[in-house]
This record gives sequence, structure tokens and C-alpha cells, in this order.
Amino acid sequence: MYNLLKGKKGIIFGALDANSIAWKVAERAHEEGATFVLTNAPVAMRLGTISELAEKTGSQVVPADATSMMDLENLIDKSMEILGGKIDFVLHSIGMSVNVRRGNHYTNQDYNFTKTGFDVSALSFHRVMSMLYKKDAMNEWGSVVALSYMAAQRVFPDYNDMADNKAYLESIARSFGYFFGRDKNVRVNTISQSPTPTTAGSGVKGFDGFIAYAEKMSPLGNATALECADYTISLFSDLTKKVTLQNLFHDGGFSNMGVSTAIMSDFMEREFPEEEKGE
Repeated sequence: MYNLLKGKKGIIFGALDANSIAWKVAERAHEEGATFVLTNAPVAMRLGTISELAEKTGSQVVPADATSMMDLENLIDKSMEILGGKIDFVLHSIGMSVNVRRGNHYTNQDYNFTKTGFDVSALSFHRVMSMLYKKDAMNEWGSVVALSYMAAQRVFPDYNDMADNKAYLESIARSFGYFFGRDKNVRVNTISQSPTPTTAGSGVKGFDGFIAYAEKMSPLGNATALECADYTISLFSDLTKKVTLQNLFHDGGFSNMGVSTAIMSDFMEREFPEEEKGE
């Protein structure tokens, strides 16, 4: 390893189990010399295995509901106490859609569910940064990263209201990132990751199809959770001190593709089978 985060301190939101990108980020951050606090909502912690990750990385766990300013204030205060000072990096890896879980079509949402998903998936990012900003909890040249998906820019019908949540998440990164950069020299970015088989992602209808399609479309193939963690570590490090307000596509090239030869071949074989056989 490279000691890219030697001496740095952070908070990692959203590690649930070994399939979580946040889990991989925590493992890699530990390998690169960082110390950090792990956090998730109390209900998520009961469902996951975060205590195993804490033991593996020598970390402490502080439960927090990211939609509660009281919980976030307690989290940040306790984190600075545990870590012995201000924070150098924060990962926001939180997303949830009740409409997706309940099978509600995008055109027929339960708007109370919509508001809950919006609060958890997007507005929580603003809440986290607001509390960090008000408490002056970030070190200069610190880095805040949130995980996104390109349904924020393009139509993926079954991604449902999570697409709207990710669009708002990315807007928050730009808008709050300006003030965090201007006033605190802190950078804020989002990573638009390939479809990744996490516990949360698997709840989206047709998710296996997303993954297979993106793999065939992307010249480098899909980025894995571990590769996403590596990219996140680079954004936490001092090697990217002037990168901010960006939505960074980490998707094997998918975001710039129109069509690939693999996808076209599949299409032609299905639509024109006789021509493929030369008949």
C-alpha cells in the first residue's frame, strides 16, 4: 500500500455488510493508514455486520440517523473526541427508496415514501455537511465524497425516485461545495459508480440486467466495489487537493458510450437472425 491517508481521520457513513462500497472504503482507508469512525442508522446496524468491520479496522461505531441534526451533532462531537481532532475525510454512502421496496411504479408513487427516500438519500448529505460546516469540524484541504449513479442524468426506468434523489445529491455537492471550498478549503465531490451488486442496489427491479448491459457497453467493463473504494481513497488523499464540485464518473467508460459492438451484435442477432446466418 501507499500510506496515502497516513495520519488522516474520517467518518464513514453507510457500511452495512461486506458487499457495501462503504465497507470496502473502510478497509482500504485502514490499509492506507487512516483512522475513522463508522456510522449507520440504528436500524441498519441491527440488520448488518458493522461490528465485524469495526473490529477488523480498529474503529469505533457511533450510531446516527443521518436525517436527525441532533444525531449528527452527537456523531461529529464524539468522532472528534475519539479521533483526537478535526476530520480529514467523510464518505456519504446512504441511499434508500421505500417506493422501490414496496414496488410502487415511478408514475404512481406514495409521496410520503418519496419524501422519506429523499430525506435519507439526498437531504441527509446537506445535513451532514451543514453540521460539519457549522462546527468547523473539517481540517483544511479535507474531502467529502458522496456516492451517486448516472440515473441522475439519464433515464433508467426502474431506478424510480432514486434517480431524482441522486440528481439532488449531485446538486448539493456543487452548491455546498462552493461554500465549503471558499470558506474552509474543503473539497466536495460525488462519484457516479457503475451498477454494483450491493445489498441496497439489489432491491432495484431488473438490477441484474443493469449490470449485464453496462458490462457489455463499457470498454473497460464495470467498476467493482473495491475499485470504487480505491478511487474514493484517491479523492480523500492529498493527491487531489484541487478537485472539487465534480460528479466523477467511475464506470469503465459507460457514461460516454452511445453503443458498443457487443450490444449491437446482440441486437442484430435478436432482431435479424436470418441475416446473421447468411440466409
